[in-house]
Amino acid sequence: MHYFETIAEMGHEQVVFCHDKASGYRGIIAIHDTTLGPALGGCRFWNYASEEAAIVDALRLSRGMTYKNAVAGLNLGGGKSVIIGDNKTTNREMLFRAHGRFVDSLGGRYVTAEDVGTTVEDMDFVHMETKHVTGIGSKSGDPSSVTAHGVFRAIQASACQKWGSDSLEGRTIAIQGLGHVGYYLAKELHAAGAKLIVTDIDAGRIKRVVDEMSATAVALDEIYRAKADIFTPCALGGVINDDTIPQLNVEIVAGAANNQLLEDRHGDALEARGILYAPDYVANAGGVINVYSELTGWSRERSLRKADEIYQTVLSVFRLAKDTGIPTYKAADRVAEQRIQAVRGMIKTWPQYPNKES
Repeated sequence: MHYFETIAEMGHEQVVFCHDKASGYRGIIAIHDTTLGPALGGCRFWNYASEEAAIVDALRLSRGMTYKNAVAGLNLGGGKSVIIGDNKTTNREMLFRAHGRFVDSLGGRYVTAEDVGTTVEDMDFVHMETKHVTGIGSKSGDPSSVTAHGVFRAIQASACQKWGSDSLEGRTIAIQGLGHVGYYLAKELHAAGAKLIVTDIDAGRIKRVVDEMSATAVALDEIYRAKADIFTPCALGGVINDDTIPQLNVEIVAGAANNQLLEDRHGDALEARGILYAPDYVANAGGVINVYSELTGWSRERSLRKADEIYQTVLSVFRLAKDTGIPTYKAADRVAEQRIQAVRGMIKTWPQYPNKES
């Protein structure tokens, strides 16, 4: 992998490789773009197959955060961090305090938060070393329910676009991944009258949703072939690819996972099959809205109202895609890029010189 070439091609400002011998911490912090504000993005803790896989994930996720924050109308840039290792470890304090020190060394250019493999308690450890962290237990806490609500609204908007009604009564929805976000989303979908087909790597999570929501469980690989109206990826990214697209038996893909398209061309492949795709970073922006509320002092009710706006944002992306004849993932990128360029092009005005205090 040619790192500097890749960083330049993807438009990143800074990538930091971090190591703490005492705790065994190995981390990567990727800052994509700070035009709109400090780079906000969660910390993912994962046992990557290789160091290169971790770097690629950090680069893709951080770029996605730039677009997510821009489309959501937040004054934030995009960043992400990853920690390489076993996220089941119980030795967490020193690991996340080390992460906090490296975050703090960036002076506020990057603000970290919870993500896959990390918890609110982990962010409390980070907070011992830096103020540049959100989602801590004493403040906004776990953003999963707000993320799920935003995805629910994106699914409703997709249904409205596809079928002329946002009612989910009687619709069959295949959910991949029943972690915090997937579980909360399943509850909202069930309450809306949807029939659920579910899978997860954790049998306990499956049993919980089957018992509470009368869901139908299928094997991991069977979720792609499940006959449903909507496929909702809520696990890791890259699940929309050459192998899975031919298997899909749905009319809509809308879920919470980041980077659902393995490559951009897979968005074109969905379009060619007539499957409506709700771009992931538009649909799952509720989480970043929740942590942004911690920075701005919003109430939980204000965060939920902002997450409700995802409904109209998704519809606006669909309208742009239809009006311009481009796939929905490209339309979402265009909306984000237009906002970033508009802010970048603003003329800064300053007080008259010299600005002396009276």
